[in-house]
Amino acid sequence: MEESVRFEREGHIGLITLNRPDELNALNYDTLERLGNLIEQVRLDAKEIRVVIVKAEGRAFSAGADLKERRTLTEQQVRRNVRKIRDVFTALERLPQPTIAMINGFAFGGGFELALACDFRYAVADAKMGLTEVSLGIIPGAGGTQRLSRLIGPSKAKELILTARRIQAQEAYQIGFVNAVAKDTEELRELTMGLADEILANAPLAVYQAKSAIDRGSSVDLQTGLDIETMCYEVIIPTTDRLEALEAFREKRKPVFKGE
Repeated sequence: MEESVRFEREGHIGLITLNRPDELNALNYDTLERLGNLIEQVRLDAKEIRVVIVKAEGRAFSAGADLKERRTLTEQQVRRNVRKIRDVFTALERLPQPTIAMINGFAFGGGFELALACDFRYAVADAKMGLTEVSLGIIPGAGGTQRLSRLIGPSKAKELILTARRIQAQEAYQIGFVNAVAKDTEELRELTMGLADEILANAPLAVYQAKSAIDRGSSVDLQTGLDIETMCYEVIIPTTDRLEALEAFREKRKPVFKGE
């Protein structure tokens, strides 16, 4: 039996693949446990895995929570599942490595929230997505109400969440949810891997600290944000990669970064 989530490496890129295509990559408890364990492994291997791509098999990125499973759960088990998905997505969001969601198809509910927890989102043109929970008598419980409003503004987030509206990739691009739209899955992979390669050309520790400064500073006042930026800069000063960049500039060559 194949695992519900696979992990592979291509150079310094870590590929996390949802692998329940027959269930539209719905997120049951076992899948969430597997995803959480992989995210922790990726976090611990930040020297070698420098960019993370989250993708999926089949015609869906993820249809969200596994409603077949949900119907069999007690109220206490539902609470357990909601805590689990929230914790796993928070761990993904807090990875030091940049993360890219490769949205190849449907992304509803928890699938939409999984993409939200990533730093970048690229989508194929015919992908449909949305936070549809209120149509099922619940609300987004894996960060959707908070992350979406911070990304696109409270009013637009309310419009999408309170109507349970499903939108196409082009509209998602227009409102700022996705970074780019690809015409097909082949171009989607090219765009996603292209972004990963652009990031990989830079000093990994500097990339991690820049991401940290943005994330930590986004919800505080400007002066506190500037203090956070200073602290992140201080981390970089003693690194050998910084010295390598200066030496490469002097020698008029590309620097060779080692993440040290």
